[in-house]
Formats: sequence, C-alpha cells, structure tokens
Amino acid sequence: MCDARTRSAAGLLALSLAVVQTALAHGGEDHGQEAKATPPASVAAIAGGAAAAPQRLADGSLFVPKPIQRQLGLRTQPARITALSATVELNGRVIPDPDSAGRVQAIFAGSVHPGPKGMPTSGRRVARGEVLAYLRPIGGPIERANQRASLAELEAQLAIAEARLRRYEQLEGAVAQKDVDAARIELQALQRRREHVRASVDSAEPLRAPAAGIVSGSNHLVAGQLVDAKELLFEIIDPDRLAVEALAYDIDMARTLVSAAAMAGDTAIELRFVGAGRQLREQALPLLFRVATRGAPVAAGQPLKVIARTRRGVEGASVPRAALTQTAAGDTVVWVHTDAERFVARRVRQQSLDAGNVAILDGLHDGDRVVTVGAGLLSQVR
Repeated sequence: MCDARTRSAAGLLALSLAVVQTALAHGGEDHGQEAKATPPASVAAIAGGAAAAPQRLADGSLFVPKPIQRQLGLRTQPARITALSATVELNGRVIPDPDSAGRVQAIFAGSVHPGPKGMPTSGRRVARGEVLAYLRPIGGPIERANQRASLAELEAQLAIAEARLRRYEQLEGAVAQKDVDAARIELQALQRRREHVRASVDSAEPLRAPAAGIVSGSNHLVAGQLVDAKELLFEIIDPDRLAVEALAYDIDMARTLVSAAAMAGDTAIELRFVGAGRQLREQALPLLFRVATRGAPVAAGQPLKVIARTRRGVEGASVPRAALTQTAAGDTVVWVHTDAERFVARRVRQQSLDAGNVAILDGLHDGDRVVTVGAGLLSQVR
C-alpha cells in the first residue's frame, strides 16, 4: 500500500514539473495576436458548449447560428430613413354599397308566403325584380266584413250597369250615342273598382328584389309568418361591391387624404375614397370608402381599422408590419441583425404607414438590417 502511495506522489510531482517547464519554455513569446483573436467570453462559452442551439446572451441579445437562421427562414432588409407620408388610424365599419344594395319591407301588415322558388334563405343569389315572396293582407273580422260588403255592393252596381248598357245597345238609334258611351265608361270603371277591392280581399302582394345580389338577411322568415307594416323582411347586398364608413375626428381629413387601406386578418384591402359628409356624428366626420380589392374577405357589419395616408410628412424608415414584436413588458421592438450570428432587440416608436407597412420614427439608424420575416420566432428564444 505504501508503494502505491509512493508511486502516486511521484507521478503528481512529475506532472507538476512538466507544467512548470512548459510555462518557462513559452515565457518569452508574444501572445498579442492570440489575445486579439480570442472571442468574447459569452460567445466563447456558447461555442465551447451547445453551439447548435440559439441562446439569449447576458446583455439581452441573441446568438443564433447560421444553420438555425436558415431553418427559421429569417429574412432581413436595410432600414432607410426617408421622408414618408403621415398616416392616421380610423375606426371603420363595412357597410353595403348604397348603389348596389336594397331592402324589402312589408308595405302593410300581413302574412308572408313563399315565392316561386320557395322562401328566400341567406346566401341565395337573386336577380333584380325577382319575386321573393308574397305578402297576403290580414285584418280584423269587422274590416274583412266591410270589404266583402263593399265587394257585394260593387257586384250589384256592375250588374245594373251591364243591363243598362245592353238595353241602350238594343235601342240603337232611339238613344243618344253619348248616353251609350257614358254607360260603357261607367261599366268599365265599376269593373276596375271590383278588381281592386277583390285584390285587397283575396290576392297577395308580390315582394320583388330591388337589386341584384345575395340575400344577406331574412330574419328567419317561414311560410305564414305574420309581419307588421314597415318591418324589414329581406336585405340584399352585392358581395363584390362593399363600402367602408370611417369616423375622422379631424375635420380637415377629407382635404388632406391621399389614400387609404385596411387589414382583414393577413389580407391588405385597398380602399377608394368616395366622399365625406358635412354633418358631424358623435363629434366625428363620417368618411365613405369603397372596397377596391376584389374578393376581399370582409362582410357587412365587420369592424375594420382604416389607415388613411395624408399629405403631411414625417421622417422615418418603412418596414413591414411583421417586423414588429412585443416584449413581456409590452414594449414594441424590432430585431436588428448586427453580426453574422447576433441579433439585438431595439425599442422603437412606430406609426402605421399603410395596411402592410409601418414607419419607424425612432429607434433605428440608417442602414440597420431589420428582421422582416421570423421576428416573432426570435422573441421566443430564451
């Protein structure tokens, strides 16, 4: 056992001597170049460890190896500080285009009955002038009795007028022609009155589509349902012709407006300015836009954020809206690609530029490479 301890101590001593000799052998050399080539301690620690995974460094920046950047599909673009048009965000709502929409209302109290193609349902396409349904008038017992009494009285008067006209025609030459003509006109008038009274008692009023499009609302009407006068029965809109109404709190907005756009999910919608009213609504000026994008994924009644571009100018860098991310503290940041494998978050002050881009007013320098694709993935690195 003593021999083993002796050999172990001898080995340690020999190793110590070898280390001392190595240090002395390199004591006179210049290590300046090696010191200059030594990477930062944080990056060196990662390079010596799990370099294949992205990591957040002590200063808050990110170390993302090139292979991981390709896997995440990161894309960058240089920021250019230029003069941009100032924009204003307005609260808007999608409405049917007044030139292509229509409503069908009950002109009197009655019961609704199916049209030639059945009861109209939501989404059904109709043509202008098409009969959607029939409205049969209803009334109380006394009112119906009075209508039938009027009809019976007209039937009696009509029978007397027909008999008188036949006698006059048989006595041709003995009766003045003016009396024959007067009897014939009286008979025709009574016939028309009978038709109108009979229609009010028995017939139904056809409800026709005032515009071409689709039925957007039918109030779940069923056959035989009773409705009141002026009640909305059907609403027809053209899905390819919609409009947006926005409220502007700047009365001069209509004069300085250049263009406008809106966002529906991930789809940018181009809007064409139509006009502005001259009467305030809730202390705001209503502005009307038409949806210029064909097949836009919007529906009547949907709220939208309208981005109106004006003639006023601001200094900033235009970047895609996807470059913006939120920190845990709620700050708006963009990621800047500073080195080959290093990304830094910059707090910025931004303003909407259009539906797909924003203007960075503060926080970026000219030439900074901003991450435009995959910025949200970088924010998840811990």
